Amino acid sequence: MTITQLQYIIAVNKYKHFVTAAEKCFVTQPTLSMQIQKLEEEFGVIIFDRIKQPIAVTDEGKRIIEQAHKIIHETEVLKELLRSQKDTLEGELTIGIIPTLAPYLLPFFINNFIKKYPLITLRIEEITTGSIIEKLKNDELDAGILATPLGQTTLNEDPLFYEPFVAYLGKNSPLKSFKALSSDNLKNVNVYLMQEGHCMRNQTAMLCKDQMNTSNFIYESGSIETLKKMVDLNGGMTFLPELSIYDLPKGKINSVRYFKSPEPVREISIVTHRSFTKKRLLNVLKKMILESIPPKYQSSKNKKIFPVLK
Repeated sequence: MTITQLQYIIAVNKYKHFVTAAEKCFVTQPTLSMQIQKLEEEFGVIIFDRIKQPIAVTDEGKRIIEQAHKIIHETEVLKELLRSQKDTLEGELTIGIIPTLAPYLLPFFINNFIKKYPLITLRIEEITTGSIIEKLKNDELDAGILATPLGQTTLNEDPLFYEPFVAYLGKNSPLKSFKALSSDNLKNVNVYLMQEGHCMRNQTAMLCKDQMNTSNFIYESGSIETLKKMVDLNGGMTFLPELSIYDLPKGKINSVRYFKSPEPVREISIVTHRSFTKKRLLNVLKKMILESIPPKYQSSKNKKIFPVLK
């Protein structure tokens, strides 16, 4: 029995397909099949019913795969323990970040992180909340950086910061006469929102749910930048996370209005699976992010957190 063989049976169980599992493990399908067959011969059991499509796991196979997960996890714990004895930080982190955060947060810290920790490889995917949750549960990501709370019992949430929502107004919007807004000011205003599937849609919809105007033109976007352009061209308003306005041209800053206390915010957290082991690497990433963002983001005082789910 080898660790590699255990990784192979976990992959086949996950993808229910030998060819796909082999591709994910970066080996040929005959190599993967041969190693699994050797493991079955060593154990004297059949792990996979190859006749069924998709491939099914036998009762004995289920117990073996369950133990394989535990062994792989303990192996990773041992590797991390050995790494911690060294003076240098090294390894790989695979991170998922939601699209409404990635293009605005990453420039704050990514170059400094790469320079300071040259032995840490960061692999970053820009994907939606649902995809991050699924990939964390399937061990396809080490961590996610996304809006919380999620209410997922198998995941750990470590709050990073609290990012305010602001209103972005059209050129002739009457709301520009206000220095600060409340949700009561949003009545009869055309509001452009993110598409379904983006957690920010649910959060901002809650902010204006009783005041949203009914219009014969409904526009939902998958991009914050597109929302800005729609407001510039057609009036109305949209909600933006504050990090997305730092690169606005000076002439556009007058289109931004903040909200009265308690300020509406989204809680941004680092989310990991409960079995996560690379805590030292993640801690240095967290530290650098916190050092890079505005200090006011680090407190939740006088702020109203909007949940991700309705």
